[in-house]
Amino acid sequence: MSETKIALVTGANKGIGYEIATGLGALGYRVGVGARDEARRETAVEKLRAAGADAFGVPLDVTSDRSAADAAELIERQAGRLDVLVNNAGISGETGPGWVQDPTTLDLDVVRMVVETNVIGVIRVTNAMLPLLRRSTSPRIVNVSSAVASLTRQADPDIEIGPIMAAYAPSKSFLNAITVQYARQFAGTNILINAACPGLVATDFTGFYGPRTPEQGAATAIRLATLPDGGPTGSFFEDDGVIPW
Repeated sequence: MSETKIALVTGANKGIGYEIATGLGALGYRVGVGARDEARRETAVEKLRAAGADAFGVPLDVTSDRSAADAAELIERQAGRLDVLVNNAGISGETGPGWVQDPTTLDLDVVRMVVETNVIGVIRVTNAMLPLLRRSTSPRIVNVSSAVASLTRQADPDIEIGPIMAAYAPSKSFLNAITVQYARQFAGTNILINAACPGLVATDFTGFYGPRTPEQGAATAIRLATLPDGGPTGSFFEDDGVIPW
């Protein structure tokens, strides 16, 4: 089996996900570009290859059991194992003016859609990839979260945490809680799993609003994806270190 490490990044055709794929590719990883849209996926693969990365496309809709299973079968054929999984794909759900999701008027279908993608999608893809990750000598899982997931920060009136987002923010808190449960399940194994906050990054996800570049947003996820053996697990990180739950 090849010594080259294999990574899968979901939602890697653009924005932060693309930059995570770029960073891992630059470190010598062979990178699977997970994305639903075929044209955007293949464009991203071509750009990564042009920059010198060893990249391949992985058709992947995180809301589909069949798609996740097919993606795992493709990676098995391509590489035989998986060393890094970055669960980056996510949605905010419909918002009102000012990017607000008012809990008193929230459409429950929006909540269901956001949780299906941001939480259930992560569980679905992680579990589909686990047999491949278990073949790695140093498997790493990174769940891309957000500082708005921090209940400590959300509850502190002296901390500016952005608009009320009653679907998106709790979905990321749920994702963090799931990350901890996986870490507990993986205790005593070589699988390290952590959550990463990219910060407020100017991408189409934020309407290109935010002080950080996609490259800056990708940095924490890349660091957690390349942790040495014995590194932290079951924690929530941003650039400056651990974020309070």
